[in-house]
Amino acid sequence: MKIFGIAGWSGSGKTTLLEKLIPRLIARGLKISVIKHAHHGFDIDKPGKDSWRHREAGASEVMLASGSRWALMHECRHEPEPVLAELVARLAPCDLVLVEGFKQEPVPKLEVHRPANGKPPLFAERDDIVAVACDEAIAAPIPVLPLNDIDAVADFVIRHCELQATPMQVTPC
Repeated sequence: MKIFGIAGWSGSGKTTLLEKLIPRLIARGLKISVIKHAHHGFDIDKPGKDSWRHREAGASEVMLASGSRWALMHECRHEPEPVLAELVARLAPCDLVLVEGFKQEPVPKLEVHRPANGKPPLFAERDDIVAVACDEAIAAPIPVLPLNDIDAVADFVIRHCELQATPMQVTPC
């Protein structure tokens, strides 16, 4: 499986970019998975529900399953936070794993940068940032893609990751 990251400061538009990019990559015949890093605690469970009660009772892992989806919740408890490779190993095979966050992991990344946010670009400090998507023209030693041109971003990711995608089908109205 190929791994490609989306990095940037909070509020830069990483999630919005992924939300638009994923359907474009799927439309080109690719199977996509996503791993999102959360800097804060989170819970996909609800207090009082059976699965929550199982975790509260001490279960290391609880799997929820239905006809439409399943989810595995793993409690780290006294374990260190897993590294990206450990998380990728738990995924079903796919063509591309898109990773949001995990800035420090040494995987190729696209930086989402908005100069108006007042934050310095990450690409100046990180060798693993291979392109930047920006909402205005900037000078950079790496490719600069228009943030709102999702097809250009998809084309770059496909080329960089050397994926076998089907050409985008355009049907007249």
